[in-house]
Amino acid sequence: MTTLFVATTGGHLQQLDFLASRVPPEGEALWVTDENEQSRSLLADRAVTFVPYVGIRGVADVARCVPTAHRLWRERGVTRVISTGSGIALGYLPYLAARGVSCHYIESATRVGGPSLTGRLLQATPSVLRYTQYRGWAGRRWLYRGSVFDGFEAEAAPRTSDVGPIRVVVTVGVAPEFGFSRLIERLVPLLAADGELSTATGCPVEVLWQTGSTPTGHLPIAAHPFLPAARLRAAVAEADIVVSHAGTGSSLVALFAGRLPVLASRSPQLGETVDGHQSELGRELDDRGLALHRAADRIVLDDLIRALGSRVRRHTDPPPFELAS
Repeated sequence: MTTLFVATTGGHLQQLDFLASRVPPEGEALWVTDENEQSRSLLADRAVTFVPYVGIRGVADVARCVPTAHRLWRERGVTRVISTGSGIALGYLPYLAARGVSCHYIESATRVGGPSLTGRLLQATPSVLRYTQYRGWAGRRWLYRGSVFDGFEAEAAPRTSDVGPIRVVVTVGVAPEFGFSRLIERLVPLLAADGELSTATGCPVEVLWQTGSTPTGHLPIAAHPFLPAARLRAAVAEADIVVSHAGTGSSLVALFAGRLPVLASRSPQLGETVDGHQSELGRELDDRGLALHRAADRIVLDDLIRALGSRVRRHTDPPPFELAS
């Protein structure tokens, strides 16, 4: 018996990594994802098959998944598949469900109000069991078994003024299709060596800029387009402030490190993403008190100061994520 864990890199893979530890094991585990700095680092100690990236709404990419799905089914004796999407789920779950494999699709926690396009398409395959991470839209078609955000709460954590430089991590995720210039350009004057944060606190500011596909050649920063997952996690764990796009993976990394992130949602109208799901997630986490959700070009010094004086902790161990049968 083999369980496939299938996800696109970025927040989808990050969620699956966190949720997999809550799913009761069944046989061997094999991870299926595309290859980049994040996935190589995150899955370094696990069995993994790297496959070509499935682009956003890439119909041809989805079709190209099927031969690999068939090969893994025959060679590895696949009996269960768990996926958090996105498009890669369409290339594996319907095909393997047709061959009697137990298939489970967990909708991204980014989808606060309803399913994604991938989720809606999978509704046409009744034998694929589907899960939402929000009770509000659970029902006959979508089961609720828990959320990646279970058990977190924020609290005040004042920082003394004599503990050295303020360490900041800025991260925009790993999606290759979209940059996020509005966020990076807004933060440069706030986080510069002689910028507003340093002036207000009297402390030097050190920044790790993870910028994805955002053009940064015209800016006075040391940009890192993509970072290994282990390095980014370590930097976030040591940071005093985390500013991120409102992606689920980046939000989770901050929360698990005990940071209250400042989240900026991408705009579909400005070509920064395909829809408004980041705004939904940002508002949801803000309402829970687990983030400060702001427009990218309206982040101000007070937001950074508030994040500096807060922390997040996990006050309960989440229950198992029990899959339906």
